Amino acid sequence: MNKPICLWSCPRNVSTALMYSFAQREDTQVYDEPLYAHYLTVSGAKHPGRQQVLDSLDNDGGRVVKEVILQKSKDILFHKLMTHFLVDLDKEFLLEVKNIIFIRNPKEIIQSYNKVIPNPKMKDIGVKQQYELYLYLKDRGPNPIVLDSKYLLRDPKLALNKLCSLLEIPFDNSMLKWKKGVKNEDGVWAKYWYSNVHASTGFIPYVEKEINLKGNNLELALECKPYYDFLITKAV
Repeated sequence: MNKPICLWSCPRNVSTALMYSFAQREDTQVYDEPLYAHYLTVSGAKHPGRQQVLDSLDNDGGRVVKEVILQKSKDILFHKLMTHFLVDLDKEFLLEVKNIIFIRNPKEIIQSYNKVIPNPKMKDIGVKQQYELYLYLKDRGPNPIVLDSKYLLRDPKLALNKLCSLLEIPFDNSMLKWKKGVKNEDGVWAKYWYSNVHASTGFIPYVEKEINLKGNNLELALECKPYYDFLITKAV
């Protein structure tokens, strides 16, 4: 029996593309942010399509952990999750899964997130939570896998080979391509967040862009920097 895989991402990363990648495997079932409704319920966050999300998913995070994330299956289970959704939950279940902390440069996160929800706060973008999650897991067992999306996009085949090896599953060449458009795996929130990845058929090569943040967004980026600088030293 394979341990479930939990991808703990920050928002505005290429986590959806990575979910699509795993969905191409015949031995894998993927789940799109099963804790999203739990997060919206306990945080009160006002996200686009909030009521649709609440109506489409179980709002009880504890039950989601037990019945969805930790369900027994002969297939590989891949759960795409946001780190900042880990609120008001007993984190002991993390010791029963394989954890990937999926990071991105905070400047890039903030610039992208700000286009959908202006002036994000630390609690919205998950970078500090990723740092805290790393320390929590490191103190309790094997170090979690840390993957930087920049490295994935620069050489998807190499990065996925490394990732699969660390997850103790075989690499599958089908993970490099998928069909364009809406996917069966998408959550109901896809129309608000997934337009770029729906236009793709594979991982889009990384291009470093000039980013000029101002005001609160710049302050947030500077606050996030030490956490990201620490995590990138742990990246595979």
